[in-house]
Amino acid sequence: MKNINLNRRNFLKKLSAGLTSFVVSQSFIQKINAEEANPSTPPGFYNEKYRPQFHFTPKTNWMNDPNGMVYYKGEYHLFFQHNPNGINWGDMTWGHAVSKDLVRWQQLANAIVPDDLGTIFSGSAVVDWKNTAGFQKEKEKAIVAIYTSAGDFAPVKKPFTQSIAYSIDCGRTWKKYEGNPVLGHLAEQNRDPKVIWHEPSQSWVMALYLKGNDYALFSSKNLKEWSHLCDINLPGASECPDFFELSVDGSRKIKKWVFWGANSSYIIGTFDGKKFIKESDILTADRGSNFYAAQTFSDIPESDGRRIQMAWMRDGSFPNMPFNQQLSFPCELTLRNFPEGIRMCRKPVEEISKIHKNKFRLKNKILRKGDNLLSNITGELFDIRAEFELIDAAEFGFRIRGKTAGYNAETKEIFSLGKSALLSPVSNRITIQMLVDRTSIETFANEGKVSMSSCFLPETKDMPLETYCTSGSVKIISLEIYQLKSIWNNTEA
Repeated sequence: MKNINLNRRNFLKKLSAGLTSFVVSQSFIQKINAEEANPSTPPGFYNEKYRPQFHFTPKTNWMNDPNGMVYYKGEYHLFFQHNPNGINWGDMTWGHAVSKDLVRWQQLANAIVPDDLGTIFSGSAVVDWKNTAGFQKEKEKAIVAIYTSAGDFAPVKKPFTQSIAYSIDCGRTWKKYEGNPVLGHLAEQNRDPKVIWHEPSQSWVMALYLKGNDYALFSSKNLKEWSHLCDINLPGASECPDFFELSVDGSRKIKKWVFWGANSSYIIGTFDGKKFIKESDILTADRGSNFYAAQTFSDIPESDGRRIQMAWMRDGSFPNMPFNQQLSFPCELTLRNFPEGIRMCRKPVEEISKIHKNKFRLKNKILRKGDNLLSNITGELFDIRAEFELIDAAEFGFRIRGKTAGYNAETKEIFSLGKSALLSPVSNRITIQMLVDRTSIETFANEGKVSMSSCFLPETKDMPLETYCTSGSVKIISLEIYQLKSIWNNTEA
């Protein structure tokens, strides 16, 4: 089959239009099972020209959707769609990495590999605290992964179905349930099960993509037998649902449910354990060029209480690299009231401070046309935090390695790497945080009301960081710039 470097949905459309299906052989399955994670690392690995230095990438080969994100006993588990045998999409397997701090990741052996039901497409994972599935044998709780068996790619072609696997050794080894699939074929290439525990109904709830704009919710008492609850329509989103509850403005009494689709569209509503009722229009969480198939972690302790999300930064370009694609930096999600209604806000998790190093700070400075207040700062990894008070500048912001990100006061738009979003000042002020890596800039404005996640390739070998103002002036209330350490091999970039 011709290599197709596209998102999965377009790939499957082309496949259904007549391309030859990939068939999984037993020898291929054995090859994946035998793959070792993190063998001795040759010099230069994790410090290649275009290797992100604080965004997760696999050591080698293709990666797309984050899968099975779950927290258990001090570790964040990140699974991901992975081709262990090639630089482009194919041979879908669940890769696996763990972190104790959401920042530094260690890639482990591949977790779930293809079988007679197909390759392993996206899904989720949960800790079965009450042993509802009966997989727990001793004191260690079972982590259960719920995933799509992509039957188009089975040795003998089959429909897409949903299956489970479990681990009783803290996620190090995985065994597939002998009764798979646990949910049969429903429509076309139904896929990407997201499972949560719903405490009021004492049941598991699965959000599943069906086809077109159609999704559905299902319920189970044991993760093995599922019954239909309701249908949900989310136009334009396509695949990779997420479903979770969030407090509004931090209130313990006022909470809303969020139903999420792959392109960062979401709707807000209520859920009683049986039916989801939407209460908002379709909203958009991220306005960047490369944000797709985001998922949130399951089982983060109540003492922490955060809803933490990562996404595939789809279609980022990495010429002549041993890996392909990257993930976004983890963000905390909140719901906040605004004059136009409740909206989701996204902000980088506070753990980014663990890789802060050199700090530059300005306060109460006037930025005028022609000024560059950062003439002595160069580098490629930054956490930039700024608060501006508008005076009469038409446009202001930052130039980063030949790219521009900032605010247009005339159109009231925040912009970054060619993308923009409406953003009104609050008390005549704008706040901006930007995470700058070798090949990406993630921009968050006004405490995360607007976020934009985009990839880029530097146009120059130079690494200047500049402030600019096109006309008039703007007041910098505060500006903090942190150079960042690399997360790989405990080295500094």
